[in-house]
Amino acid sequence: MDGIHDMGGMHGFGPIAREENEPIFHHRWESRVLAIAVATPVPVPGGSRNNIENMDPAHYLSSSYYEKWLYSRTKGLIDAGVLTAEELETRMALFRKHPNAKTPVHPDPDAVRAKFERSRRAQPRAEKLDIQPRFSRGDCVRARNLHPSGHTRLPRYVRGKAGEVAAFYGIHDLQDSVLPSGCGHPRQPLYAVRFEAPELWGESAESKSAVYLDMWESYLEPATSSSL
Repeated sequence: MDGIHDMGGMHGFGPIAREENEPIFHHRWESRVLAIAVATPVPVPGGSRNNIENMDPAHYLSSSYYEKWLYSRTKGLIDAGVLTAEELETRMALFRKHPNAKTPVHPDPDAVRAKFERSRRAQPRAEKLDIQPRFSRGDCVRARNLHPSGHTRLPRYVRGKAGEVAAFYGIHDLQDSVLPSGCGHPRQPLYAVRFEAPELWGESAESKSAVYLDMWESYLEPATSSSL
């Protein structure tokens, strides 16, 4: 969807501050949010990223990375019907009144470690899909001018712009969609596409610069070489 999260090419937000030797987590609660997102066996209706992208713009801009994750997972649990807003508020009220109260701890540390190790292993799909890629390396393509209502990884600044297929990655999960079961994604050919900077930003672009974007096949349509 089009929203405040799609900030590529936007102006007015200042430079990106890079933290030297940045830790994985700045606060202990962030690691707990990651654990909740990874280990909770409840699919998020509509997908986790879609929840984040539907946040109020002011809330989105004022939230940290893991605050966005927490919002998305909490909303997902409520939307899935396994948690109510009233139950959440009751629990929050308890910790506001008793901020040093102990949080629940899993009674079996070995089970926690085993779950963590399973989550870190790659889970390749066993089935072979007869999906033939539409494009090949060197093909001239154009990013489709799409404005979906749900999640998409097609940036606004590249829509309608022409580029060239630089690589074919194979068949991969399309992150934009969730299967009806709520688990997993449909699969599509995935490409790396090179866009020349002047094509994206006109005369204000840096000379001899280009942007490479990973793009699923449904993002693309053929383009003539004269349009590049």
